[in-house]
Amino acid sequence: MSSAIGSMVDTAFKVHELNLWYGKNQALYDIELEIAKREVTAIIGPSGCGKSTFLKTLNLMARRVPNLRMTGEINFQGKNLLSEKTDLVELRKEIGMIFQKGNPFPQSIYDNVAFGPRIHGLRNKKELDTIVQDSLTKAALWDEVKDRLKDSALALSGGQMQRLCIARAIATNPEVILMDEPTSALDPNSTNRVEDLILELKEKFTIVIVTHNMQQAARISDRTAFFLNGKVIETGETDKIFSNPEERATEEYISGRFG
Repeated sequence: MSSAIGSMVDTAFKVHELNLWYGKNQALYDIELEIAKREVTAIIGPSGCGKSTFLKTLNLMARRVPNLRMTGEINFQGKNLLSEKTDLVELRKEIGMIFQKGNPFPQSIYDNVAFGPRIHGLRNKKELDTIVQDSLTKAALWDEVKDRLKDSALALSGGQMQRLCIARAIATNPEVILMDEPTSALDPNSTNRVEDLILELKEKFTIVIVTHNMQQAARISDRTAFFLNGKVIETGETDKIFSNPEERATEEYISGRFG
């Protein structure tokens, strides 16, 4: 199985021989994967297969776990994140993260979106106003909240909270947005809105999404990687993975025979 995505496509990440252990327990095995820029890459596979663990290696959030060890290479912007003295603040500016459930800070809607730019030293009120409006507009939320920017973000609905978190992530103008089951806690209408938003955002951002929802992966992703037992079993263009997978395990998972 080749992880190559084609010589004509720019890559955001090139992952080579990535292994990860929690203490003595190995969770990822020799991961080889290239992730294309300005596309949506879906990571699929059964529970416990290493999808979310892998996602959290891409911005080194996995390092927060005690007794965790990684070997191999995660190449991003010409650097191996595992061997360089990576500036985590700068890395998180370049790589945003959206979690399963919207997790706004207990602050105003405005302050949630302005948080990242302020962390990076921006204090000009006019510039912050512009970034907040632009980010909320890109997250398809501006029209709903423009008259209550000073209200608590915790008063928003679940779907609005998730879109606010997307606005917060893009306010620092990152290269990449990582999404870990971003619609699993949402109703169907909110899920549709977030999926539409993802399709719009890929025009500017590289998006990597972990999802259990096969229909969602088929609808919104350009490429798909199937994980099983901590290994990449198959990766390729989504249409091919879903219509004509090369590996039997991929076909069995997509068709619902396990997982």
